[in-house]
Amino acid sequence: MRVGLITSRPDHPLLAGTAALLAPRHEVETLDPETAPFDGSASFDGSVPSDGSASSDGTAQGRPVRRLADVYLLKARTPRALALARRLEQHGAAVINSAAATAFCQDRTAMAKRARAAGLPFAPTRTVATLQQLAAGPGLVFPCVVKSRHSRRGDLVARVDDADALRALCGTWADEPVVVQPFTPNDGWDHKLWVIDGRVFAARRRSELAAGGKSPGTRLRPEALPDGWTAMARAAGAAFSLDVYGIDLVVADDGSPTVVDVNAFPGLRGQPTAPRALADLTLRTGAEAGLLVGELSRGGPWGRGVAR
Repeated sequence: MRVGLITSRPDHPLLAGTAALLAPRHEVETLDPETAPFDGSASFDGSVPSDGSASSDGTAQGRPVRRLADVYLLKARTPRALALARRLEQHGAAVINSAAATAFCQDRTAMAKRARAAGLPFAPTRTVATLQQLAAGPGLVFPCVVKSRHSRRGDLVARVDDADALRALCGTWADEPVVVQPFTPNDGWDHKLWVIDGRVFAARRRSELAAGGKSPGTRLRPEALPDGWTAMARAAGAAFSLDVYGIDLVVADDGSPTVVDVNAFPGLRGQPTAPRALADLTLRTGAEAGLLVGELSRGGPWGRGVAR
């Protein structure tokens, strides 16, 4: 089987561990989304232009040809990564997670709406055009949590305790589209629940909003989690059409959990069996995609005479 890793960090422990498990029997390649062609400068799967012309050196009208992998792992969220994943999907590739599902998790407004519609106890979320507008508006209750509307590396995530602190943030983030959530009083620890193809992993970590910031986490046994938590984690995957994902929970002083984030393809650091789970999902997805393509090419139940 041919497996593609869409990432600029193939050395990430989860990906590196998964690749090591697959490599003895399967071909694993990395596509760096920041350098890989996705705008028509290359053909995938050996395709040639519609007029059938191709040069003798393995290119289509001078464009490089790349054979399509059986399955791709999308461990990146940049615009170029999403564009590459969409292009691969258009050529018939199986991508984990899909470009659409990955992009959806980057819009915290859409995320909150879908999570609450699915019955998840997601934090009430209000969207404001800019942080400056939030600071100038009435009725804000402190403390609160302010986040960039669009999730990305280095985005804004801050607990705001009063109007002075909010105005101070405006010095850097005044024009940033934001969401605001009420702060849930808690013990300063986040619970991370991660899921790979329905298998739940968990850890407890110091919240980045707590005094002292993040700290190394403690791995938790999923079977020891409170009743309903694993079911809630799996329900998030169904709601967001994700196969590899995580949810962040804070636990109120009365013990009730609140979901504050849903992440596509998290790192699952400190989970030694996660690479095996991801390798199993990769092989199953690739095999299923191959069966589908075989049926299509033979005019099977999904179509007639269509080949990848």
